[in-house]
Amino acid sequence: MNDEPFYRLALLAVFAGVTPIGVYHRRQAARSGERFSRRDEGLLLAVTLRLAGLILWLAAVAYLIWPRTIAWASVPLPESVRYSGIAFGLLGVGMMYWTLTNLGKNLTDTVATRREATLITRGPYAWVRHPFYITAAILIVAATLLSANLLIGITGAIVLLLLALRTPKEEEKLLEKFGESYREYCRTTGRFVPRAGRRLSH
Repeated sequence: MNDEPFYRLALLAVFAGVTPIGVYHRRQAARSGERFSRRDEGLLLAVTLRLAGLILWLAAVAYLIWPRTIAWASVPLPESVRYSGIAFGLLGVGMMYWTLTNLGKNLTDTVATRREATLITRGPYAWVRHPFYITAAILIVAATLLSANLLIGITGAIVLLLLALRTPKEEEKLLEKFGESYREYCRTTGRFVPRAGRRLSH
């Protein structure tokens, strides 16, 4: 039995779930008309991150539309493992909604902060400082398991590594913006993993 059409349909459903959420919130945030320089990221990191993201996106689209073009990178995974990708996908869609709904108009695609930015410490931000990156990791795991494709998995891992490398610079900018409030926030929350004993306060 060939289940590939089912896995492609499941991955398409994940895309269909997260895309409108992301597009809506990016448009809402962009209505301010504010423009950002990516100079603070560093040219090499900025270019590499976006190139890796583009390759990841193209590989996922290729799996959905022309799966034979990336069949060379396929790996045999047990059916139970691939089916678990559906659970990760559903979790990723929920996390995307939860995170962006709380982040609101603070959303940017670089390390810069908006002039009218506010410090968000509610929702998933009460647990970790960068839940959007956690969401990205969950969605990449979902895509990798559903596609059973190393190209998607490896490029996804590179994207996550580059985001992790960019995070300290992002936190520097947030510290410049919010000062002691952000410093205290860092003391009570983990960067990507909740601190032991942390309880939701909002």
